[in-house]
Amino acid sequence: MRKIVHIDMDAFYASVEQRDDPQLRGKPVVVAWRGSRSVVCAASYEARKSGVRSAMPAVRAERLCPNAIFLPPDFPRYRAVSREVREIFRRHTDLIEPLSLDEAYLDVSENRTGLPTATQVARAIREQIRSEVHLTASAGVAPNKFLAKIASDWKKPDGLFVIQPDDVDSFLSPLPVGRLPGVGKVTEEKLKSFQVQTVADLRALDLSTLERHFGRYGVRLHELARGIDNNEVIPNRPTQSISAEDTFEHDVTLMEMELMIRKLAEKTWSASRNELRIPRTVVLKLKTSDFKILTRSHTPGSPPSSCEELTTIALSLRERVGLTSQQRFRLVGVGLSNFRGPDDASAQPALFE
Repeated sequence: MRKIVHIDMDAFYASVEQRDDPQLRGKPVVVAWRGSRSVVCAASYEARKSGVRSAMPAVRAERLCPNAIFLPPDFPRYRAVSREVREIFRRHTDLIEPLSLDEAYLDVSENRTGLPTATQVARAIREQIRSEVHLTASAGVAPNKFLAKIASDWKKPDGLFVIQPDDVDSFLSPLPVGRLPGVGKVTEEKLKSFQVQTVADLRALDLSTLERHFGRYGVRLHELARGIDNNEVIPNRPTQSISAEDTFEHDVTLMEMELMIRKLAEKTWSASRNELRIPRTVVLKLKTSDFKILTRSHTPGSPPSSCEELTTIALSLRERVGLTSQQRFRLVGVGLSNFRGPDDASAQPALFE
């Protein structure tokens, strides 16, 4: 049986800012560009007490927390700190799968330090991050990746939570089904039509029913409800794409979705700043009112260099949809793909058109 640790740095960007500027400690810090189209990259726990959250529009964060200190993100500095944290991970295992600058999975079924339990490994990592990097991290320990990720959020901030193999069923059963990975608002609402609100309710549905109504994801739901996740920790997994999407409350036309595209582009751009590799292709995803999925993409001569450039390209891709102006859509998404290393990003662009 695997022993998986999920490490999640606490309010990472904001915590780095507070660490490096003592005058910010204990104050509500929001990492975001100011402006009507900006979203929050990170918020300190002092700001979160006022309801500020990551990916929230910056203008809303200002309304919720008028005394917040807004700071523009400094991604090179955050990347440098992230590298320090990963060096600590490497003391314990080579099986490290980063998800972003501030979180990673570690397979410590066998560890370099000879510690007898995964819990002790997680505790040692957290202590080393605190003493050497002067930041706090939360950790989850479990027999698989999805449970470890849930566990790391259980006692945030600066917490450690362990899900023992024998406790998986009793831990999962009372959880809201929305805590399962991939269950967003739309899927959650659909499950409610089957009287499913908790994981225990989901477990009562047979596999054939889930497959009939949710397709391949129905199999995944069936497994997650039982605590099954056979995905391995894959070191150095290259990012293939980053995207953000949302479903409209009411179906809209192409021209009516500009504000949503701008918000999604901001979220996607912010997430892409966690990557060392550079994306070259912009993707616009649409789902029509009758559930047909369309994608349009563009690879410019040089990679998008700003959120504004990403937004402009995403908006222009609407002109390539080729449907009538009266066609209505229920979902839109903005993505970045075709990631390349910094040395390859500008080389021979025609090869990747």
